[in-house]
Amino acid sequence: MTVQSKPTCRLVRPDSSYYGKQGFSYLAGIAAETVGSSGICMHLLTIPPGGRAKAHMHESHETAIYVLSGETHTWYGDNLEHHVVVKAGDLFYIPAGVPHLPANLSDKPASAVIARTDPNEQESVVLLPHLDALVR
Repeated sequence: MTVQSKPTCRLVRPDSSYYGKQGFSYLAGIAAETVGSSGICMHLLTIPPGGRAKAHMHESHETAIYVLSGETHTWYGDNLEHHVVVKAGDLFYIPAGVPHLPANLSDKPASAVIARTDPNEQESVVLLPHLDALVR
């Protein structure tokens, strides 16, 4: 007979990072890989001045972002036809399957907490290189 261990709380101190398909370096946080989560991941991201992601979408998970400092520009939609500026203190939601491209156009870093409904954060990332040239 196999005894299943009971899930327990876990403390994560983000002291390591990983490079995401989107083109940014993330501080590792809550994920299936770090704590065994089954329905959520949460990471910290700092976009350097002039930093820009690759156009992408998260095929099967939603994203919620809370900007801690700075501001970012995000283009979104099937052809990145929509634009929003997300500033410190703002919350921003991206539904599953929506193409988007965030960028930091300022001369200061922008930091955010990012939570997604997929515990394996990179699993449903789909790069959309045909959209990259639409944002200059």
